[in-house]
Amino acid sequence: MSKIKQYALDTIKAEAEAVENLLNLVTDDFEGAVKEILACKGKVVVTGVGKSGIIGKKIAATLASTGTLAMFVHPAEAYHGDLGMIAPEDVVIAIANSGQTDEILRLIPFFERRGNVIIAMTGNPESPLAQHAKYIINIATRREACPLNLAPTSSTTTTLVMGDALATALMQERNFKSEDYALFHPGGSLGRRLLTTVGDVMRTDNIPCITRQTSLGDAIMTISQARFGIAPIVEDGKLIGVITDGDIRRAMTKYKDKFLTTPAEAIMTTTPKTITADKRIVEAERIMRVNKIHSLVVVDSEKQVTGIVEYFNVSVLV
Repeated sequence: MSKIKQYALDTIKAEAEAVENLLNLVTDDFEGAVKEILACKGKVVVTGVGKSGIIGKKIAATLASTGTLAMFVHPAEAYHGDLGMIAPEDVVIAIANSGQTDEILRLIPFFERRGNVIIAMTGNPESPLAQHAKYIINIATRREACPLNLAPTSSTTTTLVMGDALATALMQERNFKSEDYALFHPGGSLGRRLLTTVGDVMRTDNIPCITRQTSLGDAIMTISQARFGIAPIVEDGKLIGVITDGDIRRAMTKYKDKFLTTPAEAIMTTTPKTITADKRIVEAERIMRVNKIHSLVVVDSEKQVTGIVEYFNVSVLV
């Protein structure tokens, strides 16, 4: 094996071991921190300097996107007006691996005067930062993956992982669902899948409804003009069946010279698959995919036809 590959393996191994060691560091303080955030009347303010600050931004972003009101405040900017962003009811997560970062410690008196609860994420439970914190989340590592044991590598990884653990614990305690997640990500594919309903994509114009007595000759014309490949059959305003272009092709062989005058009821499916407009497009896509159909009739609670949704229109969104 080349030296370069070995360097990579050594780094991955060192960071994996650091993460595994976190299993021994999840204490009652972690649970207390989660409960404190759940009870918080304000927001979570994450702060840190250097690499810890970069990781802090990610933790704040993860919290914010998973149901916890959160923001990142840089300590240097805090001294120049950003302290005004922090309210007395806010919970502060202060990140410093050493627990002795001067820029963080200088903020402690302000937090204490305002009554902010401090959660320390540090690798030194005996540090000055830890001594001023109500809860200590231990992110200690035995050694950095850096060959000089200097550059933050393993320590930033453990901080990130512990931040994810905090966010996921909060999600589960809040019963945060995929639908909730989608609300914060409306521009992404997940948001489209979980927020878009059948009513958003269904066609409501030129619906090719026919009756049970409509001849197949007329049905062909109706289906061809609408270009849905399907015709809902209604009676007293309610759906009682459907015929598809596939049904018509098979009927041509079966009825031959009587085909054009054969009524639609002779070949209609009396238990068609349907969906309502309020259902999400993922459900419409599933029904069509499982049943190998290309169009789905949309009905209301009274079984009246309100539209047709086509597989192409939902498959491109899911």
